[in-house]
Amino acid sequence: MTPARPAPNRRAYLVGGGIASLAAAAFLVRDGGFRGSDVEIFEEAPILGGSLDGSGTADLGYVVRGGRMFTYEAYTCTLALLDSIPSLQDAAVSLKDGMLAFNTELRSDSHARLVAGGRRLDASDLQLTRRDQLDLAKVMASSEAAMGGKRIEDLFQPKFFETNFWCMWATTFAFQRWHSAIELKRYMHRFVQELPRLHTLGGVRRTRFNQYDSIVLPLQRWLEGLGVRIHHSARVDDLQYRYGRTGRHVDQLLYRVGEAVRVAEVGRDDLVLVTNGSMTAGATFGSMHTPAAATPQDKGGAWTLWETLAESEPGLGRPDVFTRDTAGSRWLSFTVTLRDPAFFELMEAFTGNPAGTGGLVTFKDSSWLMSVVLAHQPHFIDQPDGVFVFWGYGLFVDEVGDFVGKSMAECTGEDILIELLGHLRLQALQGKILASANCIPCMMPYITSQFMLRAPGDRAPVRPPKIHNLAFIGQFCELPQDVVFTVEYSVRSAQTAVYGLLDLDAPIPPIYHGELDPAVLLRSSMTLLRRPQAAK
Repeated sequence: MTPARPAPNRRAYLVGGGIASLAAAAFLVRDGGFRGSDVEIFEEAPILGGSLDGSGTADLGYVVRGGRMFTYEAYTCTLALLDSIPSLQDAAVSLKDGMLAFNTELRSDSHARLVAGGRRLDASDLQLTRRDQLDLAKVMASSEAAMGGKRIEDLFQPKFFETNFWCMWATTFAFQRWHSAIELKRYMHRFVQELPRLHTLGGVRRTRFNQYDSIVLPLQRWLEGLGVRIHHSARVDDLQYRYGRTGRHVDQLLYRVGEAVRVAEVGRDDLVLVTNGSMTAGATFGSMHTPAAATPQDKGGAWTLWETLAESEPGLGRPDVFTRDTAGSRWLSFTVTLRDPAFFELMEAFTGNPAGTGGLVTFKDSSWLMSVVLAHQPHFIDQPDGVFVFWGYGLFVDEVGDFVGKSMAECTGEDILIELLGHLRLQALQGKILASANCIPCMMPYITSQFMLRAPGDRAPVRPPKIHNLAFIGQFCELPQDVVFTVEYSVRSAQTAVYGLLDLDAPIPPIYHGELDPAVLLRSSMTLLRRPQAAK
């Protein structure tokens, strides 16, 4: 498409430095005709990336708070964006082409998706009863209005939550039984094509390195090369408005850098895009010998700015819906750095998967419902030879472990590894593995807050109707039919906001609807309708 020609000196101010803002900046320049120097990003952290993070060193230990999976069918906006961004390794290769090549080289095909009692389970047996199958069909067929106010646990029999299907579904997408039934419905539609390969994760695509190194860093370098201005450690506290001939517009952006209070003057035709809320805000970190703090000291600027805006202006969402119950939205992840290949060699032999091909290994009998994943190595661009990194998480952080006798929330990195080795029945090698390990726990109080029970209007609209130059982007604005907790949602929200604010007459890649493809629907239906092996 031919970029639009914005008015001379028209500027765009992006609040937040996560993937939504970075994507919005790219769309403004690529499709909106903005000069890079007329786009400014305000990020309260010293680095960009938001939840797509990756940091640390081999000596101090590497950290990723979470890992994002991709699918070719469902990530249409993301892949279209990545097709525009050159790789750091070879400027002639786009990030999209690099990802395609990597996933052709290394295909996901898990042989140990579920483990219990130290043995691999047959995860192809979903263990769904006829009642479960009918209940899942009802979820697919019901309207969102009919599900309003219901939790997932309201839709199924208690035994459903003991099935292999639920264990894999919950840990693949981080669902809890008390989360919103509407979110489950959206996911069932959005990822119906994944049902036949749920036990192998065969549809999952990954980046070569962690997402910071593979997506954020090259996107940032590309934007900086175009002149986009990035304000690090800049926390936006409020927006001021002014009435004009065409209604109200954002007039000022009030922010702080350290203790210095500053003002960015916003013109009537300038644009302001705000990332409201953050999944990883308030994250706390532990170490091998200390647990991560259970309570954050600060919600972070993304939440407090949204609270300020929503309090003064009806119709901008209700942030407290997503932050008031951290007991229901938190879980704990951990990143392990090893200087000995023994654990990787043992896991590869046990699972039958070389690192990077297996995806999540979930311990179904774990009271924490713990999962780990061994990524392709190196997982960080600067990771030295002889250093290995893997990631894991647990959904039930307040439950007492099966081997350490304390809740996951109370555990040090060493405790978490002891629990993991217990489930793998590797206690005899505990001393050797721990001697080379650095496990860093991370508690995230809002990590699944976007899944919490909600009502229409709780999320912010992408385009508030009464403020003509403002848009909301990220995980806590409302995009009908699409699913939160995905990179795609953030990127789609950014593209929707930019195209809407600029009135661009250009198509946004449509949401993939696998349920409308007869072949996909047939394969998925046959998978769900398969009888449990015990019933044969």
